[in-house]
Amino acid sequence: MDDSTRRAMAAVRFARQEEERRHHTYDEELLQYEKMKEGDMEAIPMSIAMFRGNLLGKLSEDPVRNQKYLFVASITMACRFCIEGGMAAADAYDLSDAYIQRMDGCDSVGAVHSLHTQMMTDYTRRMAEIQKEQVISKPILRAMDYVDNHLHAAMTLTEIAGAVDLTPTYLSGLFTQEVGMPLFEYIRQKRVLTAETLLKYSDYTCAEIAGYLAFSSHSHFNELFKKYTGMTPKAYRRDYFRHNWVEKKEPDHPNP
Repeated sequence: MDDSTRRAMAAVRFARQEEERRHHTYDEELLQYEKMKEGDMEAIPMSIAMFRGNLLGKLSEDPVRNQKYLFVASITMACRFCIEGGMAAADAYDLSDAYIQRMDGCDSVGAVHSLHTQMMTDYTRRMAEIQKEQVISKPILRAMDYVDNHLHAAMTLTEIAGAVDLTPTYLSGLFTQEVGMPLFEYIRQKRVLTAETLLKYSDYTCAEIAGYLAFSSHSHFNELFKKYTGMTPKAYRRDYFRHNWVEKKEPDHPNP
């Protein structure tokens, strides 16, 4: 540890002692997240009391910035506890990113407090739902995370099995047993769901989306998208695209 860090720590400790304040204990901090991980709604009033109390750290002289720093620390803990509790890592991180982006626009301490309550409630309710569902083992959660992170590339059963340290045959059977659908059905569904988002919120053409999500061809993309949504990609974009965005002109294809 260099001298500047030692001086900063000493200054923080002195200020805390002068103001007769302390941090929550380690056990106090963890209990709310343990309850959240279990889907226990008691986590919410606990987190409200702690986040709005006077025992949190002072990270900035600016009150709003101070609460924002504390919010980021809190949601980082929430995200990791939820992953440990069985939430898909991609979902936990995406939720964290979405809340931090919303927090960035908060302009008062009260607004940060309110958003923190929403965040803890959201994570806790999601964990409660996960607890009600069939338990999914860690290897299958890892396989699902692998799929979520590789939707842009062609995937093989052998490749996914190697990433989660299972044999292809065992992974295939276990995935169907625990998730309720074959692995490659899950991959197709995730690709179509991602395509829906891109059709709504980006100006990529249907052909570009098909290529980005590793569909074997534009016609195959059309076929699967219609199977799961009841609409062609072109029709879906026409009905759901945010028209205040600049939309690329879709080229004509023989199989729309």
